[in-house]
Amino acid sequence: MYQIKVIETMRNENLTYSETLSKFNIPSHSTIIRWKRIYLEEGKEALHEERRGRSKVSDGVRKGRLKKLSKEITDDLIKENQRLKMENEYLKKLDALIRSKQNQQKKK
Repeated sequence: MYQIKVIETMRNENLTYSETLSKFNIPSHSTIIRWKRIYLEEGKEALHEERRGRSKVSDGVRKGRLKKLSKEITDDLIKENQRLKMENEYLKKLDALIRSKQNQQKKK
């Protein structure tokens, strides 16, 4: 399935969300984030399930919260979050450096 291919390629090639978006022509980061969360929490088989619309009511009772994540998955998500924060800081600093150089050139 397409979603599994996207997530596994992203993980195997250590691609960022931006690189994955451009490689697979996906319009939004949130799509990949959602697919990755489902892949990590519930396994790749869960990506085959239909997830649109309201949640189903079984026996007159709404389904409760999702199961707690395993330690491995939680650690993976934390590492991914830290990596994204570092990438964001790097991009901010790079942007600031470029802007300062542009301002110096304008002053000359």
